[in-house]
Amino acid sequence: MLLCWRDTGHPQGGGSEAYVQRIGAHLVASGVAVTLRTARYPGAPRRELVDGVRISRAGGRYSVYIWALLAMAAARLRLGPLRDVRPDVVIDTQNGWPFLARLLYGRRVAVLVHHCHREQWPVAGRLLGRLGWFVESRLSPRLHRRNQYVTVSLPSARDLVDLGVDIQRIAVVRNGLDEAPAQSLNGPRAAMPRVVVLSRLVPHKQIEHALEAVALLRSRIPFLHLDIVGGGWWQQRLVDHAAQLGITDAVTFHGHIDDVTKHHVVQQSWVHLLPSRKEGWGLAVVEAAQHGVPTIGYRSSGGLCDSIVDGVTGILVDNHDELVSRLEQLLSDPVLRDELGRKAQARSAEFSWRQSAEAMRSVLEAVHAGTWVSGVM
Repeated sequence: MLLCWRDTGHPQGGGSEAYVQRIGAHLVASGVAVTLRTARYPGAPRRELVDGVRISRAGGRYSVYIWALLAMAAARLRLGPLRDVRPDVVIDTQNGWPFLARLLYGRRVAVLVHHCHREQWPVAGRLLGRLGWFVESRLSPRLHRRNQYVTVSLPSARDLVDLGVDIQRIAVVRNGLDEAPAQSLNGPRAAMPRVVVLSRLVPHKQIEHALEAVALLRSRIPFLHLDIVGGGWWQQRLVDHAAQLGITDAVTFHGHIDDVTKHHVVQQSWVHLLPSRKEGWGLAVVEAAQHGVPTIGYRSSGGLCDSIVDGVTGILVDNHDELVSRLEQLLSDPVLRDELGRKAQARSAEFSWRQSAEAMRSVLEAVHAGTWVSGVM
């Protein structure tokens, strides 16, 4: 059984939700029965079958945890929406807050952590933010001190160790990659410089930094344009910020678009920006890489230090001024840009959801056998 606060159909679903769904689908294809318990959202049915994964929904942003815990407890009595689910292993996805499945399933629980949320909790408000970080940094590591952990990058694994998690219980299962349609990979680059951002539109993604970079560079790089692909509750703030910067004509907010359209937008781009404050891995990095588009992101984000090989497949920077400087360099230097893009594309071939699912299955088999595994799987 998988526990995650959102699924890929959720309006605010992103990379962590894609990770759970893709791996779940491949586990189903290998013969594993998979149930995903998650939140409801407007228009979503309580039950649905997606790529073989049985989805059960109830609750909202915070109440999803309460309803899931009640459903798991009721299932022990063969009651409620999960009454037919008898999991050998439960993956408790901790997006800042765990589902507390450990209380019901003991060591049969693996805790999936994409990244730690110290930098993001303040958005929830002062009191809730402090409570959330206390639960994530103190309570959860203690509660799960005998459980297997799974994370998606080596920097995230180091963050867990800093919280007191035993490194011998941390397995790294990196993200896979959805293959782009062949026709989109063969399309031309835009004749004029285009920068793309692939991201949910939420505060910690710091899309403002991309907007400000374009505002600073557009006078030096004629016809510079920014494509922002993705949606989220922060979008209007970003639209307003673009207007304040006077670059409305240089920015296209695409919102949520289908995968084919997304790949066409990326294929036309010269550079991908990911100015996020924190990333577990950065799925967008390898999505852009398969198109030969290098990424610039912050070293301090954590996970990008794993998904980007600095100076080889992209560029890591330490502050906004350096981000602007290196973006200008890449846009002005086609030789460097193409070299990074070719190496990024070559590295993207190393990742697939099938391989990620096989690695996850090895972790789950160890949990079922009562043992721990560690390292990159």
